[in-house]
Amino acid sequence: MLTDRLAPVFDEPACATNRAKTDAQKKAGCKTKGPTPGAAAGGCAFDGAKISLQPIVDAAHIVHGPIACEGNNWDNRHSASSGSDLYRRGLTTDLTELDVIHGGEKKLWKAIRQAIEKFDPPAVFVYQTCVPALTGDDIRAVCAAATERHGRPVIPVEVPGFVGSKNLGNRLAGETLLDHVIGTGEPETTTPTDICLIAEFNIVGDLWQVEPLFKALGIRLLSRLTGDARYREVTWAHRAKASMVVCSQAMVNVGRKMQERWGIPYFEGSFNGVRATSEALRTFARLLVEQGADADLIDRAETLIADKEAEVRRRFAPFRDILAGKKVLLYTGGNKSWSIVSTLQDMGMEVIGTSVRKATDHGKDRARDLLGEEQKLFGAIPNAEMFRMLKEGEADIMLSGGRSQFVALNARRPWLDTNQERHHAYAGYEGFLVLAERIALTLTAPIWQQVNGPAPWEEGYAP
Repeated sequence: MLTDRLAPVFDEPACATNRAKTDAQKKAGCKTKGPTPGAAAGGCAFDGAKISLQPIVDAAHIVHGPIACEGNNWDNRHSASSGSDLYRRGLTTDLTELDVIHGGEKKLWKAIRQAIEKFDPPAVFVYQTCVPALTGDDIRAVCAAATERHGRPVIPVEVPGFVGSKNLGNRLAGETLLDHVIGTGEPETTTPTDICLIAEFNIVGDLWQVEPLFKALGIRLLSRLTGDARYREVTWAHRAKASMVVCSQAMVNVGRKMQERWGIPYFEGSFNGVRATSEALRTFARLLVEQGADADLIDRAETLIADKEAEVRRRFAPFRDILAGKKVLLYTGGNKSWSIVSTLQDMGMEVIGTSVRKATDHGKDRARDLLGEEQKLFGAIPNAEMFRMLKEGEADIMLSGGRSQFVALNARRPWLDTNQERHHAYAGYEGFLVLAERIALTLTAPIWQQVNGPAPWEEGYAP
C-alpha cells in the first residue's frame, strides 16, 4: 500500500527533471542514494512530512514511534504562530522494546484519546515512523476508528523515515492534505481575490512581512499551506482563485493537483528580495483578473509596487556603500538558490556562486539567468573546497544554513544564516531591508579584524 502511494509522487509531471527520466529511472525515485541510517542532520521522509504539516497551529500532532523521532524533529523550524501553540507540543507514543513485541496500536489509541480530551483540537495528525511501520501497526485503521469515535478528523501521515529523503516527505505530506483535508470544508464567504500560498511555512514570521501587501491590494489570503494555518482554512483551500507555490521542491504536486481538480491556476514564486516580491504581486494580480477580479487590480498592484520599491531604495541608502561590490558565496537550497541571488544583486553585491543541489529545473534556469555563467551554479561543495574559496578571499561572506557555518568560521570569514534556523524574517520588502542590515552588521563586526590580525604574541599586534 505504501509503495502504491509512493509511485505517483515519484512520477511528478510538474517536475521538469522527472519528465526527462525513463520509466525505470522514475521508479527508482528522486535520488539515486537513500539517506544513511542514523544521519539525522540531513532529514528523513518523516522529518519532511512533520515540518510541512506541523505549522497547522491548532491541530494536535502525534508522533507514533520512539521518543527520539519526536525529540530530533521537534521545533526544528522556527515556524511562528499568531495564535495557538498546540503545534509546538511534543506529543508522542514513546514506543519501547515491549511495544515492538506486543504492538503499539493500543498505545496510539490511548494517545489520540488523551490529546483530544486535553486539548480539544479540530483535528489530529498521526505520524507513522520507521519502527511501527516495520512491526506492522495499522495506523490507518486506528485513525479511522478514532475519527468515528471522537467525531473529528484523525489523519494518518504514512511517511516512515526509511522511504526516502526529507523532500520526499514534504511531497507525501502534500498528498496527505490532498487525500484527507483539502476539499472537506467550505468557507462562509468567497471573493474574486481569494488566494492560497503553498509551501510557505512562516519561518520566523516571513509570512507576516507579506500579508500587509495583500491587504493593501484587497487580496484575501484564504488559505495558508501551512505556515500559521488553522485546520479549517486548509479544508477550504480548494476555493482559492489562484495559488503560488513558494517552495516548489516541497509541494509542487499540491499546486498541480489543485489546478487539475479545481481549476486553480498556480505559479512558482518567491518573496525573497525586491524583484521576486514585485513579480509575485504582479502575477497574482494578473491571474486574479483572468479569474474574474476587477481589472483595476493590475494598476493598483503597479502603484503599490512603485511606492514600496521607492521606499526600499530610500531606506537602503545607509547600507549601500557597505555592501556594494562585496562577494558572496550562497550555499542554500530550494527557491532560495535563485531568489536570494536576485536579492543580493539588488543590494549591489556580487554572487560568486550558488548551490542548486536542491533546486528544481525552473530554479536552476532562473539562477543561470541571474548569474549568467554555468560555472557559478554548484552542486554539493566539499568542505575543503568551500574553505579554500573563503580563505583565499574569493568570497567576503558566506550565506548558508547552520551545518556549514563552521567552514566559514574556521576560515575566519563572515557567515550569516539564511535557512530555517535563523531568527530574522527576510521575506518581502521589509525583509529585504532586514537582510541588508544583518549582512552589513556581520561584515563590519570588529571580530573579523581581530581574528585575522596578529595574535598578542606576534609582531605587529596592536591592542
